[in-house]
Formats: sequence, C-alpha cells, structure tokens
Amino acid sequence: MRVPLWASAATLLIALQPATVAARDTSATRIPDEALAVAPQLREAALASRLGYEITESLTTEVGPRMAGSEADARAVKWAQAKFHELGFDKVWLEPVTFPKWIRRSESGHVLGENAQPLTLTALGGSPGGTVEGEVVRFADLAALEAAPAGSLAGKIAFVDYRMERARDGSGYGPGSRVRSRGPSEAIEAGASGFLMRSAGTDSHRNPHTGITRFDDGLTPIPSAALSVPDAEQLTRLLALRPQQVRMQIDAGWDGEATSHNVIGEITGSSKPGEVVLIGAHLDSWDLGTGAVDDAAGVGITMAAAKLIADLPQRPARTIRVVAFANEEQGLYGGKAYAAAHADALTAHQIAAESDFGAGRVYGYSSSAPAHAAEADRQIAQALAPLGIEHMPGKGGPGPDISPFAAQGLAWARLAQDGTDYFDLHHTPDDTLDKIDPDAVAQNVAAYAVFAYLAASAQGGFGSGPKAAGE
Repeated sequence: MRVPLWASAATLLIALQPATVAARDTSATRIPDEALAVAPQLREAALASRLGYEITESLTTEVGPRMAGSEADARAVKWAQAKFHELGFDKVWLEPVTFPKWIRRSESGHVLGENAQPLTLTALGGSPGGTVEGEVVRFADLAALEAAPAGSLAGKIAFVDYRMERARDGSGYGPGSRVRSRGPSEAIEAGASGFLMRSAGTDSHRNPHTGITRFDDGLTPIPSAALSVPDAEQLTRLLALRPQQVRMQIDAGWDGEATSHNVIGEITGSSKPGEVVLIGAHLDSWDLGTGAVDDAAGVGITMAAAKLIADLPQRPARTIRVVAFANEEQGLYGGKAYAAAHADALTAHQIAAESDFGAGRVYGYSSSAPAHAAEADRQIAQALAPLGIEHMPGKGGPGPDISPFAAQGLAWARLAQDGTDYFDLHHTPDDTLDKIDPDAVAQNVAAYAVFAYLAASAQGGFGSGPKAAGE
C-alpha cells in the first residue's frame, strides 16, 4: 500500500521537530503536584472502563489472525487507522515496513511402522517446505544436539525434547526459544534432513507452538517443526520402546517481499507537543489463533490508555504517541524501522513502554531512569502502587519493539505483567479472546494511563539521548 501524502507530511513534521529539542536533559526530574493529583482520577476511570477489552475484541473478531504480509495484515492496518480516528486521536499516519514474506499452507506428521500414528505439529516460521522421512534421534536439550558430531545425523530427523519452565516473568522462554532459533542450524551441521522440537510452551494441550526460526548463512534449510507437548511426550515414550521412523510433510516457505505499516496515533501535548511519550504494542500475530494475548491485548491496552488521557480536562505537557508496530513476530521489523526512521528524534522521545506479554495483571514497575530522574521514577511507582504494582528498580528491560531504539539510547519503562499462563497460549491455536479477563485488561489500561500521563507531565527528562562510547 502506498503511503498517502498526508501521512508523509505528518512523518516529515515529526522528523523536523528534533531541531527544536535540546540535548539530553540531566537536571533533576520530578512530577508536579498537580499532575500527581490527577493520577487517582485516571486510575479509577480506567478501572471502570471496558474500552481496552472492547478494542481487543474488535481486532480479534473483525480481523482475526494477521500474519505479517498476509491479506489480514493489510486489513489490520486499515482497522488500526480507523480505530485511532474513531477514538479521536489528533494525528494518525502510516510508516512503511518491508520484510521477507513467509507463508504456511499445510503441515502434518506421522509415526510410521509398528507404532504408526499421527503427530500434531506446526512448521516453524521460516521453515522451507518438503517431505522428510527418517529415523528420529532424540536430544534432551540444545547442548546435546550441539555436541552431535558432524555427519552423525545423516538422513535422520533431530528431535530436541527440552521442557520449558513456567515463570511469572517469562524467564523460561529464553532457553525454550533458543531451541527454536538455533536448533535447526545445529541439526543441519550434524547432517540431519529434518528438525523437530518440543514446543516452547508450558501447556499440556495438543496445540503446537509456532515461532520464527533462523538458518545460519551457508546452510541449506531443512523442514523444521514444533510438536505439541503431548505429542513430544508420546514420541519420547515411543523412542523408549524402539527406534522410530517419522514422516514430516510441510508446505510452506518464503514468497518474496511484503510491505506493511507501523500505524501511529497521537494525542497532542498541551505545551511541549514536540516531545513524545511512546506507548505501543505489535499489530501482527501468528496465524494459528486470533492473536488475542499476543498482541491484540497490548494494542487495546495502549490505545485505551491514550484515549483516557485525551479525555482529561487538561492534557499533559507532552504528546502521547501510540505505535501499533508491524511484523514483530518474524524479526522486530516494525521496531527496527521505527528506530531508523526516528533516529534523529531520539531526544524528542521522553520515554517509551511496550505491552507485549499478554493480558495478565501488571505486578511490577521499573525503568532505565538515571540518577537525576530517580525521584520522578519513585513518584510514578507510588502512583501505580494502588493498582498492586511493586516498584522493582533495576529489573527487566525494554519491550521487544522498542528495544532497537533503546539500544540507541531511548529511555524505557517496564510494566511487568503476570505471565504465569502466557506460554500456555503463546503462538498456538488457543490464543483467542476467551482467555482474556476484562478486569485484568482494565488494570493494565490504568497502569499505562497513569505511567504515560505522569511521564508526559514530568519536569525534566528520563535520560533519552545518544549513548556514549562504552554505554
């Protein structure tokens, strides 16, 4: 889709603003008393509202799954534009994001021979198509596969049976997702013709978890898939009986390039409109469910938070910018494009926060605030405390789509959501609206609204600026 002229003009306007913005402000930062007095009103309005849930319902119902580059992805962009306008945002525009397009057509798996039976699996994003039949070799974890000698898996299918651990902060996902990202290349190095993994998930349902994988340069990609947790356990039991032959059939692969868009809406600040507090989420999803917890909830939370701020009698000094990022799932393409497009406006960005960990209640707050902004950071934490949110300085990091900009020096905040059950649903057919609690979404909206309003009202900055050498 070609960006309309009005969108290009809006983008140019933003790009021109940094010339009027001072370098990184290191004077002491605090939140004015009059802004702190508004926080309880904003909290209560958010807790009484179902707007965040209604936006989430709208996206998952009217668009459904929206894999990057698909027809539904394009409809999601139009939906987001229309929703920003419907909610009364002052400015709405598109910024193009181009990326390789991967498509999934069909997939199946079967155990052959004496114990013949179907296997429930799903192709990993980035997998090539093909039919592979061979003996399965099980590895308990990625390290065991990495230790396999070159050529030892010739004509065989590597199977990594790593069990991901459940954690409120999602810390078990790192090792699990590493199996998905590194496993196929390691299998190829050992000579395998196919790759299977136990899904990077914490559920016990027959729903495999997809997700993007990568192949090292110089390697010929092989069909790669994730088994549902019950199927991985079934295959392990079968392998304990005797060697097993498995057939994988995948019809998928890369299909040229696609262009989607970051969709951006703004609530203009009252006295410092050229300075921005950014909140956002990603608009795309995988294709198996309807992308409710990943990440329609984040879109609903951040759009609703900004709308509630806009409805206040007095707007904060700075502009609230909401970004619905394109194609997070396959490589942070929207986040990288945003960071590149707005690099010259780094110091115009006061601070940013992203909602991309489902719809569980926020339990912790932290930020990258430097020493000169410690008092403002504490004031924000105090305003969030009535929502059951603990101040957790020094914990966590930026959300995925804002991380490319944070690497350049963007200040970030983390509103940590309870992800105990998140990886039961993540990247599966079970990621649907019925799993979302409207009251939990309202608590998230309250947290984002209070944070964004107070940050946008702060006297002084939170440390955004180009990083010095060695930072």
